Amino acid sequence: MIYHKFNAKATILDGIKFSSKKEAKYYEKLKALKEEGKILFFLRQSPLHLPGNIRYVIDFIEFWASKDGDQGEVVFTEVKGMMTPMAKMKITQAESVYGISINIV
Repeated sequence: MIYHKFNAKATILDGIKFSSKKEAKYYEKLKALKEEGKILFFLRQSPLHLPGNIRYVIDFIEFWASKDGDQGEVVFTEVKGMMTPMAKMKITQAESVYGISINIV
């Protein structure tokens, strides 16, 4: 058995392997929101390319439905149990390069 350095338990849900139970649970939440029509769709494990040939893979990009004629919203979400210095650096750099805000769950 392979153990994760932060004791996260890899979880398989809908045939998809998630790094942790927390990430799988967030995926279930997004699926429910999609069924309710609150979000249009979402993407998993999307790469963002950073300077220096660095690739940062964000957990979820959520495309929220519009409310009362307003424009919909795009939300970038990273599911973290433990924030490492490397993760913090990549998140900060991605926010700066792409002009986005990343939601940490």
